[in-house]
Amino acid sequence: MSRVLLIEDDDSVRRAVDLGLRRQGHEVRTAVTGEEGLLRMASFRPDVLVLDLMLPGMAGLDVCRRVRESEQLPIIIVTAKGDDVDVVVGLEAGADDYVVKPVRARVLDARIRAVLRRADAPAPVGAGPRVESHGPLSIDRTGLAVARHGVPVLLAPSELRLLLTLSASPGQVFSRQQLLEAVWEHSYHGDIRLVDACVKRLRSKLGETRAEPQCIETVRGFGYRFRSAA
Repeated sequence: MSRVLLIEDDDSVRRAVDLGLRRQGHEVRTAVTGEEGLLRMASFRPDVLVLDLMLPGMAGLDVCRRVRESEQLPIIIVTAKGDDVDVVVGLEAGADDYVVKPVRARVLDARIRAVLRRADAPAPVGAGPRVESHGPLSIDRTGLAVARHGVPVLLAPSELRLLLTLSASPGQVFSRQQLLEAVWEHSYHGDIRLVDACVKRLRSKLGETRAEPQCIETVRGFGYRFRSAA
């Protein structure tokens, strides 16, 4: 059973999602505002945060950014249908996934279970070094830890799973659709923006840019590949 913190100001949505997730076996706590949600985070210690972007007081994006300053737990944002700009901004702010209103408990439950599986990404099968070195980057596949120049890099679950997937096959080009299915377990083509937003966040944390990639290269018109730096 996972612990889910739901921050949602719409009373009917909050009640319906709360009840639906409890029926799916989750332990749920709710909050109406971002400020209240941040207080509940400290006492409840959720496994996953479900966050509406449209909140009174502190905006959902600000809550997402605040959580990402110190926490790497999975974050799923809730958006209104058609708010594509909010989706992209939310993903770039650190969210791992999103659902569109009206929120269906079974869909949200599937997304929650998927992000939690990414948080517990398994070590690869077979022999090999415990820690891989790629120039200044080191990847501990067993300990699920990443460091750059010896300094730990804190990655959200999606960022870590994406890096593990790309770096497992240096030089191989992965399409956005392949990465979407491997990392997010989605198959809907419209969700490929999850991949681009996550790559952008991952590059930033690894100290590289699209213009000057060290490890993650863009293959124009197709996807991405990992280059093992010397």
